[in-house]
Amino acid sequence: MEREQLPNSTLVLIFGILSIVGCCCYGVLGAIFGILAIVMAKRAQQVYETDPDLYTGYQNVKTGKILGIIGLVVSVLYIVLIVVMLIIYGGLEGIQELQEEILRESGAWEQ
Repeated sequence: MEREQLPNSTLVLIFGILSIVGCCCYGVLGAIFGILAIVMAKRAQQVYETDPDLYTGYQNVKTGKILGIIGLVVSVLYIVLIVVMLIIYGGLEGIQELQEEILRESGAWEQ
């Protein structure tokens, strides 16, 4: 009997990797891909557990799930950091004023 590839095992791994990379996009893409990787890994794990001898690629599912969890956690922390900064510095205007002040002090920006 020939073993077949576990459905979506490669896609789970790709989404897990994209969740790590997507953390740089203000956390939104990382969170989306992280959630997708975790949900798809759960479904693939259920399929694999019904009969493990029929499928290959379970290692991709486990790795993708771990990467998805890491990407989701980092993305959520990044989103929380952005929200806290917006609250502390009084919105986008406050952050812009802070940046201008830092540039003025460093001498890199002259009006």
